[in-house]
Amino acid sequence: MTDKSATGEGPEAPRKRNVWRIPLIVIIALFAAFWVWALFFASKEAVNKVGDREWAERAETICAAAEQQRLELTNTEEFDPDDPAMLVAHADLVDRATDIIEQMLDDVVAQPPTDDKGAAIVPMWEADYRTFIANRRAYTANLRAGHADPFTETAVDGIPISEKIEHFAGDNEMPSCAPPHEQGM
Repeated sequence: MTDKSATGEGPEAPRKRNVWRIPLIVIIALFAAFWVWALFFASKEAVNKVGDREWAERAETICAAAEQQRLELTNTEEFDPDDPAMLVAHADLVDRATDIIEQMLDDVVAQPPTDDKGAAIVPMWEADYRTFIANRRAYTANLRAGHADPFTETAVDGIPISEKIEHFAGDNEMPSCAPPHEQGM
């Protein structure tokens, strides 16, 4: 007579297989429930969305006009980082573009949104934009000092601050209020 439990044929073997069946079924059911909730019941509204849609429309109008002004400054001349005069000229151009961005931001935030959520999150967006502007000013100061280092910006939670600003602009249907991505402009 052989020991059936040693060969996996005794009464212990089915019990071992059943021990894993129930947790596996529970995990699959929880996974399925999560996806049903995520696809059909979870809120689809953007986290950064300002409720005052008139504010967002006004902001987009201001930003679109500023973007047009800024794009008129575009210089197609080839940039030579070894030419000190060209570094200063480029710094002057970037500063003029930054002045336009700063005035745009001043105009946008001059009239705060009327909804509570917008009143709470727009100042955070403004603070991020002011940091981005300060990064641009540091870049031009560096150029004037004769350093042709690439533009660098502050990172927030491991992402460039411009991405955070752009995400807010996208959530509020204000694409012109996103920070510029052109070389130094």
